[in-house]
Amino acid sequence: MNGYCDMIGLPHPVSTTRKRMSRYDRAAQFSPFAALTGFEDVIVEAARLTKERLELSNEQQSQINERLLFILENISARPEVKITFFVPDKRKSGGAYEVAAGFVRRIDEYSGSVIFTDHRAVPIADIYDIESDIFRDTEDV
Repeated sequence: MNGYCDMIGLPHPVSTTRKRMSRYDRAAQFSPFAALTGFEDVIVEAARLTKERLELSNEQQSQINERLLFILENISARPEVKITFFVPDKRKSGGAYEVAAGFVRRIDEYSGSVIFTDHRAVPIADIYDIESDIFRDTEDV
C-alpha cells in the first residue's frame, strides 16, 4: 500500500466536458449480457404439445348432425349445450380441444357455426361432440 499513499488524499476527478452518469445508467453497464435473446421462447414453444384432430366416424357425424337439427328445431327455447370442438394451432401442426358451454342463440348456416347468446361462435366443421340435457329426453337423438 506504500505505493498509493500519495493518491489517497487527492479529490475525486470530475470531468469538465462530460455530465456525471446516473447510478442507474452506471449499473446498466454491468448487467448480464443475453447472447441468445429469444432462445428461451423457442425452447418453450418447442416443448408445447399439440393434439392431432380426431377423425369422426360416420355414426358420430350422424349423431352431431341430428343434434344440430334438434337444436335448430328447438332454437326458440334457447337450449343450453356443451360443445367440444377442435381449435387448430396457429404455429404448429395439430391443435387443442376446447369446450364451449352456454345457451344457443342461433345456428348460422351461412358461416357454418353455432352462435351462443354471449356471441361466441363455434365452427360446425370443428365440432367433436355436443352434450345437453335436452338430448336425454329423446332417445332417438
